[in-house]
Amino acid sequence: MRELDAALYTIAWVAPLEIEAQAARHMLDNRHDGKFPISRGDDYVFLAGDINGHNIVIATLPPGQEYGTGSAAALASQIKKFFTNLWFGLLVGVAAGLPNLRKIPPIDIRLGDVLVGLSEGDSAGLVASAIGNIKIRAPGDTDVFLPFYERIKDKEHSRGTFADLGQEKDIFYDISDDGVDSPVQRMQRPTDRRTRVWYGSIGSGEKLTKNTLKRNEIRDRYGVIGLEMEAAGTMNRIPVGVIRGVCDYADQHKNKEWQPYAAAMATAYAKAVIYELGLGKVMPSSSMMHEAKHALCGTILCDLPPTTDRFFGRKTELLEMVKCLEATTQRRGVVLCGISGSGKTQLARQYVAQ
Repeated sequence: MRELDAALYTIAWVAPLEIEAQAARHMLDNRHDGKFPISRGDDYVFLAGDINGHNIVIATLPPGQEYGTGSAAALASQIKKFFTNLWFGLLVGVAAGLPNLRKIPPIDIRLGDVLVGLSEGDSAGLVASAIGNIKIRAPGDTDVFLPFYERIKDKEHSRGTFADLGQEKDIFYDISDDGVDSPVQRMQRPTDRRTRVWYGSIGSGEKLTKNTLKRNEIRDRYGVIGLEMEAAGTMNRIPVGVIRGVCDYADQHKNKEWQPYAAAMATAYAKAVIYELGLGKVMPSSSMMHEAKHALCGTILCDLPPTTDRFFGRKTELLEMVKCLEATTQRRGVVLCGISGSGKTQLARQYVAQ
């Protein structure tokens, strides 16, 4: 089996669960046969391929390993260690959706909808004990990514296919006015508007939530549209955009039946995001990336933007900026490279603030 060059892969697609990784594999335009030269004892699974000319590495946990923030953090550390030329990452998979039908207008999240971690107002794109902002900009029109789902819905996996289970099986329970946990009657959506994309803050934590009252409490306290268990661990290692398909409602009625369909919808959206980047080009060499990071540039005068008190992580990048800009009296500049929403502006603001 041929050896793959990790330096040629520019996008990390993090899919901790097996069903998430299977869905991601089906979304690749081409699969790359071979293995990465991973050290013995590093048993994480890395699958290679490309989408629209961009080399992608799909990273997932080994079979049987428990998922959560700790496992995700360890996986992200391995990604950062082996794939040194990454431009950005996507954390793609399933999550619990948190509808709020009492709000005006109602947040009527359904199973199979897509949640995208995006800051709104004073809310961070990811809430995990005040973890920092995540932003990812992508097409909001479902027509852009639904064709990708059509290519995967009939593909087989260990539990069946990625097909829609039907709106009649999408049952949402909420606390009624008399305090009873009961199903809520909701009109079925038209077939051509079956799926919606929701942008907002996504909660990330170590424990599963399987209680209607607790779910509503978290939703109302933090203003989150979904709950998941990996992003908080991943974000401390590598910057990722969070894309989640809704597979349950974080209550005692949750099960795994909707995971394949939800994973497929999330991967279809993620593929659309990568297509938004345009056609991939030849990956620059390590030396070129190094030179870009330390390139000289002219001074740009502007009003300093407001800082945020919710900035976490990026210590390595901040230290590199200090070394580059403050090690000499000469005029120097730093080029921050990355896709829109990966944190370049926040990193620059934090450097100025400190």
